[in-house]
Amino acid sequence: MTIPSLLFALLIALALGALYHFVRGGEASHLLAYLVMSVLGFAAGHFVGLWRGWIFFPLGPLNPGPEVVGALVFLALADWLIHLPPRETDDQG
Repeated sequence: MTIPSLLFALLIALALGALYHFVRGGEASHLLAYLVMSVLGFAAGHFVGLWRGWIFFPLGPLNPGPEVVGALVFLALADWLIHLPPRETDDQG
């Protein structure tokens, strides 16, 4: 994979994370988490697509179909983890 295709993949992944943050809202720390998880999910989707031989919407060396799906799965997971209610401890001592 060439440097321009890596930069383009990074641009797509960061745009997905920023768009997800725009839709969901939240603090700046949430934006950072969404951006990181989007890039990780994009990479995971790329490698799973290569491993399984899935080709959806090929765009040069990129395969945006599984990559976008991976990014969205990781974003949903990050959103769920961020918005979990805090645990309540039962201190009786």
